[in-house]
Amino acid sequence: MTADPETAAPQKLAGAEHPHLSRFAVRGYEIDALGHVAHTVYMQYAEQARWECLAEAGLTLDRLLTAGVMPAMLETTISYRHELRYGDVVDVGCEFHWGERKTARIVQRVTRTGGVFAAEVTSVSGLLDLSRRRLVERPRERLRELAVAPELLGV
Repeated sequence: MTADPETAAPQKLAGAEHPHLSRFAVRGYEIDALGHVAHTVYMQYAEQARWECLAEAGLTLDRLLTAGVMPAMLETTISYRHELRYGDVVDVGCEFHWGERKTARIVQRVTRTGGVFAAEVTSVSGLLDLSRRRLVERPRERLRELAVAPELLGV
């Protein structure tokens, strides 16, 4: 795939182990003084992949705002395995694991093409009711109501 990462549409890639994958090419300005991708860029890749997953599920920013809800990140952990360097192409997965209460654990594997496992970003997220400024009591049900492809969100 040679799509421009700046304009590439979200997609499900062949052989995906995650319900949704996004592809990015490492750009020169993402490299730190050590010659590999800066740590904060992994978080940016994960964030963009989550938004692309939400959009593919039918939850665009406008749809979420109209519904009065928005994802809220509560915790993020990154486990680095292999470095990413300029020119590498990476796939970032997005898989939701819902608990019994108000939050989901989102697991995002960052894999270089060729299958090299570069990192795993694990986050805890909730669905914020924008008028109440509180997490939605039954987020899975609410997302299922709003989404056109709820299976991408594990609901």
